[in-house]
This record gives sequence, C-alpha cells and structure tokens, in this order.
Amino acid sequence: MNKTVVIDIVGLSASVLGECTPFLQQYIAKRRLTYVRPVLPAVTTTAQSCYVTGKWPSEHGIVGNGWYDRQDAEIKFWKQSNRLVEAEKIWERAKRDDPGFTCSKMFWWYNMYAAVDYSVTPRPQYHADGLKMPDCYSHPASLRDELHAKFGTFPLFSFWGPQTSIKCSRWIADASMYVDDKHDPTLTLIYLPHLDYGLQKFGVDFAKIGADLREIDDLVGELVKFYEQKGAEVILLSEYGINTVSRPIYINRALREAGLIAVRTEVGRELLDAGASAAFAAPDHQIAHVYVSDPANIPKVKTLIEALPGVAEVLDEAGKKAHHLDHERSGDLVAVAKPDSWFAYYYWLDDAKKPDYAQLVDIHRKPGYDPVELFMDQTNPLIKAKAGYKLARKLLGFRYLMNVISLDATLVKGSHGGVNIGKEYYPVLITDQPTPQPEIDAIDVYDVIWQTLTKPVLAPNA
Repeated sequence: MNKTVVIDIVGLSASVLGECTPFLQQYIAKRRLTYVRPVLPAVTTTAQSCYVTGKWPSEHGIVGNGWYDRQDAEIKFWKQSNRLVEAEKIWERAKRDDPGFTCSKMFWWYNMYAAVDYSVTPRPQYHADGLKMPDCYSHPASLRDELHAKFGTFPLFSFWGPQTSIKCSRWIADASMYVDDKHDPTLTLIYLPHLDYGLQKFGVDFAKIGADLREIDDLVGELVKFYEQKGAEVILLSEYGINTVSRPIYINRALREAGLIAVRTEVGRELLDAGASAAFAAPDHQIAHVYVSDPANIPKVKTLIEALPGVAEVLDEAGKKAHHLDHERSGDLVAVAKPDSWFAYYYWLDDAKKPDYAQLVDIHRKPGYDPVELFMDQTNPLIKAKAGYKLARKLLGFRYLMNVISLDATLVKGSHGGVNIGKEYYPVLITDQPTPQPEIDAIDVYDVIWQTLTKPVLAPNA
C-alpha cells in the first residue's frame, strides 16, 4: 500500500482561504479542491467517523459529540473509546488486505483502543484531591513517555479553554513527525485543531483570525514538506467550516419554563436530572438531541422547540431518517439551528443557582457542548488575577476551582453543525487524486483515502 498522510485542518473552508494562507493557496492551485457536503451534524466525532468508516451515523452510531445514554440515564460527551464506532474502520480493512500495513492515529477522535499501531490522544490526569493535570494517552504506552521527554508534557490547556494557542497543534505536528521518523507507518491521521478556536470566538473576521490563519498555514506547509520528502501521498481535509453567528438558543431554559426539565438542588446549586426529566436537550453546536420520556409528549415538545427564535427545523423520525440520523443514540427529536444561531446548554434560570461546573472548563460534566469555555469572565475586572491565584494554589498542591469562565453565551461568534449553509462554509478535501465530482458526500472521503492507499504506483522509468 502507498504511504499516505491525512491532515485534518479543523475549521478549514473556502471562506477563510486567501492572503492569510499563502501556502494553502499555492498548494491548492496545483491540486484538486473538492467540497464535502457536510454530514448532519457537522461536528468532529460524526464527520471523522464518516471519513474512516464510509458509513452514515445511522450505521456507525456517532450521532454527535455527545448523546444521552438511556440505560445509564446520563448525558455523555467527548467519550474516547473506539468501540463506540459501530462499523469497520479503514485501518481494519487495510490490515486485513495487507498484513504489513501500519497506522498512526495522532489525535483523531475515538482514539483509545483503536486497532492501530501508534496513537496519541488528550487524556488529563484527574487526581483524588481534585487536581487536573495535563497529560495524554498513547498506544503503545511507552510512546507517551518518549514524546514527553522529547517535546515536553502535552500542552492540554492550549488544546481547549481560554488559553488555546498554536502550541497544541505544534506539539501534535512534532509528535506526528517523530512517530513517522521512528516507525514509518503506512497511514497517518493528523488532527490540527488550532483554526477552530479563533473562528468560534470571532467568526469569519480576518482582523481577528488573521494571525491564526497564518500560523496554521505555516504549520501545514511544514508538515506537507516533511511528508512529501518521505514520498507520502498527502491529503488535506476538514470536518466542517465555521460560519458567523449572533444568537444563542437557550433550548433547555425553554423546556425548563415549560415544566419539562427536572433539577436536583445540592448546596444551593441546581443540577439537571436527565432521568427524571420529561424532556431535555443535549446541545451540540448547531444541533440539539432532544430526549422525551413519554412518546405521547413528542408532538408538544416539537411544537415548543419549533417556535424558538433561531430554530430552523426539528427532525422527527422521518426527518432523522432523511438525514441518516435514525440511530438509537439520537434524540427522539433533533433540533437544527439557523446558520446565524447555535444551541447553548444552560438550563438554570438564576445564575445564583448555576452548577459549580458552569464557570469551569469541564467538557465531561456539562450536559452539552459549551464554546463559552473559550472566554474568561469579562464581567470581573480582576479575572486574570483570580486565575493567577488559582494557578498558584494548584502549583502549591492546594485544592482549587478554576471557576473563571464567562456565562455570556453572546460572546460566541462562530459555530457549525448545520448543513443549510453556503458552499463557502463546506468542509474541503485537497488531494492529487481525482474525485467523482466537484462535491462529494462525507462518506465518500473514505473512498478517496482508500484509493490513495491502494492506487498502483508506476515504476520510475515507466
């Protein structure tokens, strides 16, 4: 099989290509740019699962970055086991066809326990005293120690939160090249998240994201040069584009006001009780899975959500099937936002009763995705001093709560997940290989990768 590298440049779309991305512009001019019709939802885990299985969410089961586990009665976001993806992956097929095939999976999602040869993924340490320490998980386990010795501890707090920077994508790129130099895998999958951050914070505002574009453009150029010198076939790819938004939709607050959401009060703070709720939503960017305990209430809940400003449509069983979302993990209804809107997870009606995790970077406990974690609390003029004090407590080994995140959802200016967007916001595929047409479906990306791996290679003098 041909040595192939797939570089996932998160958030890349035609809308941001231009003078701030000179390498990408020149690279595209000599190759093929294909628009990828986004899968619903156009989010990381769903798109990547389509790309590596060639199947829709109805078959691979990844209906979003999170969903409600009806048996555990828990909302679960950002799980990492590869066993959650209920379809054969491309590396499994390749290993079956070619026993000599090897794969390096560098930060693509559902990384843990994937049947690949080398992998690394974010995995913080959670200590018994409440400390959260930067770290990553690798296979083989010794790879983590090698990478930390070579490049320093994985910069977890640059990966997500208000301190995000190019430092994280730089670390991932360096780690990927290190693995390639040492092991020479047949297929390498690389995830570069940097562009995602500024676009979610500011939308497509070149005055504010220009530096991010130049940084990722330089890094991609370095990676492409490295892998081309190794004789690798290079595919550049994205999962979604990000469009500018101006309106958060407080879907759970609407359900709460309708008497459908149950909460528990603990030390004066309200916690969403999903198992006791008549209906609630698990928001995920521009879609929200809505779970309704009594099927008789589905029409009423659908009507309520359809009336919310910013909601484009609410999918019932027929709608889910049309969008390949008819899987048991999906909500009984799936709400889709208009392009200028997105779904906030907030369910409390009084900030004095907010849960203790509301102002933390806490992606696993929140019952929905929270892009406001990119922002510090701007209402507190001493917020940086507060963060410094919390960090000092952490370094001294004391208990601390880094509750410095804003509660103002209107700060978010970019989102994704819906599919009724202009082509300029579609994800893109950039390759030397021919594609069937100028636009392809998300599941067709699998075929492009497979054809690149398996195409005949001409002898030098042929």
